[in-house]
Amino acid sequence: MSITVQNITKTFGKQKALNKVSFSVQRGEIVGFLGPNGAGKSTMMRVLTTYYKADSGEAKVNGFDVLTSEREVQKSIGYLPEHNPLYLEMYVREYLTLNANVYKVPKTKIAEVIEETGLTAEAHKKIGQLSKGYRQRVGLAAALLHDPQVLILDEPTTGLDPNQLVEIRKLIRKIGKEKTILLSTHIMKEVEAVCDRVIIINKGELVADKKLEELREVNEQIIEVEFDYRVEEVLLKNLPHVSRVNNLGGFVYELTFSTVEDMRPAVFDFAHDNKLKTLQLSRKNKNLESLFTELTS
Repeated sequence: MSITVQNITKTFGKQKALNKVSFSVQRGEIVGFLGPNGAGKSTMMRVLTTYYKADSGEAKVNGFDVLTSEREVQKSIGYLPEHNPLYLEMYVREYLTLNANVYKVPKTKIAEVIEETGLTAEAHKKIGQLSKGYRQRVGLAAALLHDPQVLILDEPTTGLDPNQLVEIRKLIRKIGKEKTILLSTHIMKEVEAVCDRVIIINKGELVADKKLEELREVNEQIIEVEFDYRVEEVLLKNLPHVSRVNNLGGFVYELTFSTVEDMRPAVFDFAHDNKLKTLQLSRKNKNLESLFTELTS
């Protein structure tokens, strides 16, 4: 395993930021690390990068313990923080040369990461002249210089335009074929586009750790229906397999059923038996965003 976390707990005063969190990530996986603000994501990433020390539990990166082998862990990780710290007055190649000197890697590696991250045409420019998308590429290039086996990316696409989003996502997928990537983001579409698996934490505790396909394969469906008259919710709750009834306003209702059977015919029959007209009837696919809301609300 590239990353193993076992029962990590971290407190700040009376606040428990992480409570016995455990998960593992294999090489070649791109894992979305999700949670609402204050859930403990940043704390967990800082434990993995040796910036914070956990109160209890064990965490390893590339087999190295974050407490006893800090330097080896740091060599194994490439980290792109949310607010990418760059020297804007420096040229791209100059900045990467500075980082190469810190990592003590050969200068030939600079040309390699410039090409790998698509910076060849921009390498002669000052970082301050670049768009945010290209600045993110510079940050990725710096994180890749020492050829780490694990990349930890914190909100890597925040503030990018649609074209830049596509380019950065392609780059992350390309890098992820050979490295382990732990990707923290609030953008659910980004997770669905890039990640193989999701880990969700809420209030410092792990609430989900599944492949994307497994999260979608839930024994539940949502149907939205609009009648021509208001219906008492208690009547709709008599429908078979119904678990929740939500009035969306007016005569529109969202019905959640605990079954994989298509319940639209049952809703249509309900309307017919109660002399109601069905103005619209649609089945809504459950997406990652709705699952995230359920697990963290």
